[in-house]
Amino acid sequence: MHRIIYIILWGLLLSASVVQASEINLLPKPQHVNYTGKWYKLGDVRLVTPVHADDYTAFVEEAGGQVKEKASRTIEVCLVDKLPGVTLNAGEAYKLTVTANRIKVEAVTEQGAYWALQTLRQLQVRKGKSSLIKGCEITDWPAFRVRGFMQDVGRSYISVEELKKEIEILSRFKINVFHFHLTENQSWRLESKIFPMLNDSVNTTRMPGKYYTLEEARELVDFSKRHGMTLIPEIDMPGHSAAFIRAFRHDMQSPEGMKILKLLVEEVCETFDVPYLHIGTDEVKFTNMSFVPEMIEFVRSKGKKVISWNPGWNYKPGEIDMTHLWSFRGKAQPGIPAIDSRFHYLNHFDTFGDIIGLYNSKIYNVEQGSDDIAGTILAIWNDRLVEPERNIILENHFYPNMLAIAERAWLGGGTEYFDKNGTILPGEDSEEFKAFADFEKRMLWHKRYTFKGYPFAYVKQTNVKWNITDAFPNGGDLAKVFPPEEELKDTYFYEGKEYKTREAIGAGIYLRHVWGKLVPTFYKAPQENHTAYAYTWVYSPKEQEIGLWAEFQNYGRSEMDLPPLQGKWDYKGSRIWINGKEVMPPVWTATHRKRSNEIALGNENCVARPPIKVHLNKGWNKVFLKLPIGKFSNPEVRLTKWMFTTVFVTLDGENAVEGLIYSPQKKLLK
Repeated sequence: MHRIIYIILWGLLLSASVVQASEINLLPKPQHVNYTGKWYKLGDVRLVTPVHADDYTAFVEEAGGQVKEKASRTIEVCLVDKLPGVTLNAGEAYKLTVTANRIKVEAVTEQGAYWALQTLRQLQVRKGKSSLIKGCEITDWPAFRVRGFMQDVGRSYISVEELKKEIEILSRFKINVFHFHLTENQSWRLESKIFPMLNDSVNTTRMPGKYYTLEEARELVDFSKRHGMTLIPEIDMPGHSAAFIRAFRHDMQSPEGMKILKLLVEEVCETFDVPYLHIGTDEVKFTNMSFVPEMIEFVRSKGKKVISWNPGWNYKPGEIDMTHLWSFRGKAQPGIPAIDSRFHYLNHFDTFGDIIGLYNSKIYNVEQGSDDIAGTILAIWNDRLVEPERNIILENHFYPNMLAIAERAWLGGGTEYFDKNGTILPGEDSEEFKAFADFEKRMLWHKRYTFKGYPFAYVKQTNVKWNITDAFPNGGDLAKVFPPEEELKDTYFYEGKEYKTREAIGAGIYLRHVWGKLVPTFYKAPQENHTAYAYTWVYSPKEQEIGLWAEFQNYGRSEMDLPPLQGKWDYKGSRIWINGKEVMPPVWTATHRKRSNEIALGNENCVARPPIKVHLNKGWNKVFLKLPIGKFSNPEVRLTKWMFTTVFVTLDGENAVEGLIYSPQKKLLK
C-alpha cells in the first residue's frame, strides 16, 4: 500500500515537473531543438570534461547535486573536429544531448562547450534541493559572430562591480563582446603610468577622479574571458579627444600629439591581452592625412587587429581589420568585416516601442552573418550626465534590449530593417506579433527568475490595446478641443473631412519617431501642429489602487533637453484621464531652465520614479489620452518624440497588474 502511494506521489511530482518544464524558456532560441520527453535528475554526477570543469562543477552544485567519481549519471563534454548540421560559426557551435542518465556536450572549441552550459542552465527545473533537466537533442550555433554591448565609460564612469555584473549575466544569453569605450572629450578613463596627468581631475570635466587602473583593466579582460566574452577596448582618435588636448596641449594629429599617442597606445596594448583595439576615427576633421594609416600600422605592430568607426576614415580592403557602422550613412564594404550598430543606440530608445523594432529587425538587413557582416553591438552613449549609476541601466532599458538582440543575433532572421513596421506591432494574427509575444513571454520569465534584483524596466505589453484617431490639424493651438473629447466614435467628421480610428497594440506607441521618417511609426506621414487621441477600456476584476507608468516624451540620455514645467506632462500639452478624472503629472525633481549636458534630469522618465498611484473601479475603466504636437523640434526639447507610454503596474513598479484586460471595444475575450 505504501509503495502504491509512493508511486502515485512520485507520478504527481513528475507531472508537476513536466508542467513546469513545458514552460522552459530558452533565450536565445536554439537553431534546432527536439524535446524527447525524458528527464535527467541532477544528483550525484560523474563529470568527464577536458574544459570548463570548474564551471560545470559549479552548475551541478548550484542545482543541488555533487560531482562524484562513481556516480551512475554522467555529464560528458567532448571536443570534436566538426559537428554535422552546423552551417556557420562552428567555433561557437555545440550539440547537446540529454537522456535519463547522461548529458553529452559536443563542441569544436571551449567556447561552444561554454554556450552549451548556458543552455543547460535554462533547461533545468528546480525541485527542492535538486533539479531535473529536460531531455532534448539540440544542435546550435550563432547566426552572427559578434553579439555585443558597449558602455561609454569615457563620458560616464561605471564601476568595475557593475560592469562585471553585466558581463556575467549577459554571458548566460550568449553575448560574446564587451565594447569598452574608454576615452572621450570629458575624460580619459584608463590609468596611464607614463602620463599620470592624463587622469588628473583638472583634465576631467565629468566625474573627476573616476578612472580604471591598469590592474582593473586586466581584471576585466580576465573576467570577460572566463565568461565567454571578448573585451574590445576603444581609444577614440583623433576626435572625441578634448581630454587628451587638455592634458598635453597638443592635438592628436600634430607631430607631438602622435608621439605621445603612440606611447599611450603601446601602454594600452600591453595592458589589454585581447585581439582587437578600436581606434574610433569618427566625427572629426582630418588635418593630417597620414594619421590614420600610421596609427593603424603602429597598433598592428603591437599584435592587435584594428577596428574603426564608419562613417569615419575611408578604407580599402586590407587597410583595416573591421569597421563599425554607427550612422545610417555607414555601409559595409566587400572584403572588410562590419559590425552594425546603426539604429542600435539605446540612449535614444524608449521603454516599449523601440524594443519591438529592435527584435523584429534583421542585422544589416541580412538573414545571417558572413565574412563581410560580423554582427552587431548595442551602444549606450550618455552624452548627458545620468545619475545615479542604476539609472544608466534603467533609463536605457539595457537588459530588455540586450535580450532582444541576444536572440536576434544568435538566431538570425527578422522581418525588416526598421523600415516596414518600425516600432509598431502588427495585428495579433501576424507572424511578427506571434514571434514578439513569444519572445516577450520568455523574457519576462527571465526577468522574474534570472534577473531577480536587477534593474529591469519592462512589463508585458502585447495585451495592451488602443484605439487611436487620425490626427486633427490644430493650427498651433495645442489646447484646441476636437470631437473625441466630446464623444468616442469609430469615425469623425470635422470641418468637412473624415477622421477614422485604428487599433494599436503596445504600452508605448510612437506617432512620430525621434529619428523622424527613418523609422516608421503609427502615422505614415506625421505632420506638425496636429492633435491625436488614444483611448482604451481596462477591465479590473476588483476595485483597487495600483500604479501607473505614463509619459509623453521619453527623455533621451544624449540631449540637453529641459524638464517639463510643474503641473505639465510636457511641452506639447499632453493630458490623460482615467474615468473622466484627469491624472496630473508628478512633481518634477529637476527644475533648471538652462540647457546643459552636465545637469542631470530627474524623474521625467517613468521608470526612474515610483509609479503614480491611481484608482480602478471594478469592471470597465475608461483611459483617455490627448496627444497634441506643435513643432517637431523646440528650444526646450530638441528632438520631440510624438508618443505616449501608458500601462498599469504594481505600486512598486516591478510587474504588470494581473487580471487586467485592455480592450477599446470592451471585449472580455478575443
